[in-house]
Amino acid sequence: MVNRSNLTKRIVAVFLCLVFVLLNIGENVKANDIPYDTYNYDYREYMHYTPAAYIPAGNISTLAMTLDGEPIGKLNNPQDMCQAPNGDIYICDTGNNRIVVLDNKMQNVLRIIANFDNDGKADKFNQPYGVCVSENNKLYVADSQNRRIVVMETDGSYIKKIDNPQSESLDDGYVFTPLKVTVDYADRVYVIASGMFEGIMVFESTGEFASFFGTIDVTISLWEKFWKRLATKEERSNQKLFIPTEFTGLDIDPKGFVYATNIDSNGIQGVRRLNPKGEDVIKKGENENVGGDLWIDGTSDFSGPSQFTDVVYRENGIYSCLDRRRGRIFSYDHEGNLLYIFGGLGTQEGTFQLPVAIEDIGGRLVVLDATKGEIITFEETEYGKLINDAVSLRYDGNEASAVDLWHRVLELDENNELANTGIGKAYLTAGDYENAMKYLEIGMNREYYSIAYRRYRNAKLTENIGFFLTALVVLIIGINVAKRIIRKRKGVIADD
Repeated sequence: MVNRSNLTKRIVAVFLCLVFVLLNIGENVKANDIPYDTYNYDYREYMHYTPAAYIPAGNISTLAMTLDGEPIGKLNNPQDMCQAPNGDIYICDTGNNRIVVLDNKMQNVLRIIANFDNDGKADKFNQPYGVCVSENNKLYVADSQNRRIVVMETDGSYIKKIDNPQSESLDDGYVFTPLKVTVDYADRVYVIASGMFEGIMVFESTGEFASFFGTIDVTISLWEKFWKRLATKEERSNQKLFIPTEFTGLDIDPKGFVYATNIDSNGIQGVRRLNPKGEDVIKKGENENVGGDLWIDGTSDFSGPSQFTDVVYRENGIYSCLDRRRGRIFSYDHEGNLLYIFGGLGTQEGTFQLPVAIEDIGGRLVVLDATKGEIITFEETEYGKLINDAVSLRYDGNEASAVDLWHRVLELDENNELANTGIGKAYLTAGDYENAMKYLEIGMNREYYSIAYRRYRNAKLTENIGFFLTALVVLIIGINVAKRIIRKRKGVIADD
């Protein structure tokens, strides 16, 4: 006779196992059923596929949202967004000439700023293109077709405007058309303006134009100079102009460094990290490249360099750049190492048609799509979280604490050179030079491998210095004894 208690236990156990299997299957489908390839590049610049660091978490549209019971309609050609210090999300709804403010969960509309009182006169935006909320909770709007930066309280109350910059360095008749704006801790205003190739425009907190910032120098090769001299006037007019490129996106980290994206025709550097002097101090990693895809000209899918249109500084030295050409998101650490790549163009959920802005909101990466008029959200996977946490520990100097995380990364992606390098650096810090050399060699990190090898060699010399000295002394004594014996034998022979 079957024991009812045992039978019940068996049924419960089978049921739990079935639930566990179904949950795992669902999770695997969720992780694998994504509408884009995820990959990275190795030291030799060969592409290899990786687990997904981020997966789509849904598209957010304002079409069904209401304010005071009235529908607000869909975003029309939105061009920028930012998160205020209190968590609210500000969106430049460019085609509708308004700023839409959402809560930090992007589920409810808090207010819409379209019309405002400007010193007693009714005023409104004309194609607002860029938006920023400063640390002092002031709203800055790049009101492009009104040729001004509008400064407001976050509730939409007008404060002042920044327009018509005056300087000897500006051309006569220059028309100020601001596109992107950001503000540092001292309320200095950084502006990307249309047609301004001299660099980012900097305005003091008073609104006065101060200087250009981070100008990109263009290098002309000797070959190009040679042909430019030989070319006819018509041929020269058809050649590309050797002028500095325009910046496309801005962000500022807590230390006051400005991250700025630009279009680089060489595909080598699409982002810069500018110090307070405007000098580029970004690190480019082992591949000496922070330009997105390491493209090979002539191939169908990977022809032409990435075109970074925006950048967001996240935390612990990690920043992400948005590529409008192929809809990719490229994330780098503070040393310029490429961490992971995800995203793509298309019509499926989780893909873009025209990505224009990127933000990190509550640990999620969100992208504003101008054509769809939606916000596309992404959440980190286990693989992405492991890399983010390990990089953060390393940024804080806790190499040893990151080792376990890097080992878990290797379980998911055995070809991850950054993980091997991270483990190697931890062994190097701990003084285990032999293991450090092993992992740094796999990670193809020549710089730190050389350091580990030099320290390993010195450690071996120090460890065996006693043996070497003893052997040297014995050798010297042996030579002297041998010389004396030879001399004595020669003396005996001479006497005979």
